[in-house]
Order: sequence, then C-alpha cells, then structure tokens
Amino acid sequence: MTFVYKGNVARGREWAVHFGKRAPAIPFHLWGEPFDPADVRYLAVWEPPPDLATTMPNLELVFSVGAGVDQFDLSIVPDHIPLVRMLEPGIAEGMVEYVTMAVLGLHRDLIGYVGQQRQARWEILSQRPTAERRVGVLGLGQLGQAVLDRLRHFTFQLSGWNRSPRVLPGVTTYAGDAELPAFLAGCDILVCLLPLTDSTRGVLNAKLFAQLPRGAMLLNVGRGGHLVDADLISALDSGQLQAAMLDVMEPEPPRPDHPFWADPRILLTPHIAAFTHPSTAVDFVLDTIRRHRAGEDLPGLVDRARGY
Repeated sequence: MTFVYKGNVARGREWAVHFGKRAPAIPFHLWGEPFDPADVRYLAVWEPPPDLATTMPNLELVFSVGAGVDQFDLSIVPDHIPLVRMLEPGIAEGMVEYVTMAVLGLHRDLIGYVGQQRQARWEILSQRPTAERRVGVLGLGQLGQAVLDRLRHFTFQLSGWNRSPRVLPGVTTYAGDAELPAFLAGCDILVCLLPLTDSTRGVLNAKLFAQLPRGAMLLNVGRGGHLVDADLISALDSGQLQAAMLDVMEPEPPRPDHPFWADPRILLTPHIAAFTHPSTAVDFVLDTIRRHRAGEDLPGLVDRARGY
C-alpha cells in the first residue's frame, strides 16, 4: 500500500516528514527512490509518467500536487482511477493574499507609481473610493469564492461569473455565455481564476477586452494559456485597458525578449500566488484516502469531461 510523490524534490522531502508522523504505516517514497511499482496504491504528482497504466497496475488514487490539472495528459490516467485536485487550505489562503494585494495595488495605481519612480516623477494620481470600484472574478470555484469573500471587506462592488450558476453573499453573480457580456461591462478590475480547458484557452482576448469598460485593468492568476499576449498589448496601446498584473505566463518563464518584461503598464510575478503547503497537503491527502477506503465522495474529484 505504497504512496509515491513525484514533484518538487525539496517539497517532497517535507511531505515525507509529515507523512511519517501522520501515517507511519503507509510506506512513502519520492520518485527516483527504489520501490516496487506493483505496491503503489497512491500517487501524488505534478505530471504523471507516460507509462503510468502499465507500470503501476494496482494504483487506486492519483493526486495533483497543484490546484489544477491542466498540466496533465488525462489520457495517461486510466478512467477507473480517480484523479483528485489539491484542495488543501494553504493554496486558497495564498491565493486570497495575492489577489487582495494585487487588486488593491491596481486600485491604488501601484503600476503607475512604479513607472513614475523610474522616471523620477513625483506626481499624485487621481484616486477613486473602493465603493466606486467594480471588481469582477471570472471563475467561482473554491479559489474564486474565497477571494470574493475577502474582498467584501473593502466595500468594492463585487461580481462573479461562472459556467454554472452560483449564489454568493454580497456578490452579483452571472452564469453562462449569455450573461458574460453583462458581467464584463461591470468590471473595472477583472480577475481571471478560471481553470484552463479547451474552452477557456485564449479567453482573455481582444473580443473580451472590448467588452470591458474603457480603462479597465486585468489580473490573471489562472494560467498563462488564458491570455492572448498580443491582444493584451493592443488593448493597452489603444487605452481600452489601463494596466495588467500577471502571475502566470505561457511558457514560464517567458523568453528574454518577450515584450511584457519591459512594458511599464504590466507587472509580472513568477507564478507565486499560491503554493501547496506540505503539512496541510498531507492532511488533505490522508483524509481523501480515508474517504476513498470508506466509499465516500472525494473532494476535488476531477470531472474528466470538463477537464477540471
């Protein structure tokens, strides 16, 4: 009944310590260590090995060590094996912290002031009250809901869009393609927290930007594949967008000559919004294993048809 971790080695060593304390009866191995593949029942992985189905014939559960599974080739994991996204609370708290920081930074013209500093300019920019600033979140899963719950404390006008309907306190919600234009029209700051699927790839494009209020701002903490880079530059050049903050790119890191590096209207961070914390991740994994053994519903179970 072996558990194998395949991912960042340093974090994997932390997983091993916490696993040993909480579940000493379950053998734990890092990828690359010797183990019998036939004994592996549980695998935590960023990207699964291509020969997964043949080398681990008794595998019962596969965990993504991240909040998403867009990095997976889902065909590698046999249909009968549940694939579970990481829902440990450290990811949500990290995302809430980052998005709160970024939304407040965009609201208070941080990118503009950074640009002024580079030019040795001391100039006060106009400021809007939070109650007059409209913030919208694309994607109302666990992370999107947690972000909106925290932003409610700042009196922003909050809205959210999701593929299927959601009801959230203090948030005007929209659902489905038909309601997307109305949602976008009310976003001074747009936060992308969508999963990356075939239907959402390239969703942050010229057509979407044109439906935002002129001078809107973008925060992408979803995936780099959501954004059409050239369309963002065009929207900034035309004044349709004022600024953008991006924590994700495709590929990562962007090439050295990518125009985003030097653009004063764009602030980049290197995919640091949220991390999996080994301690709470192990707690989540062990609870999910318990649920699986008991035949209970699994939190974070991936719907393969939807891709998340």
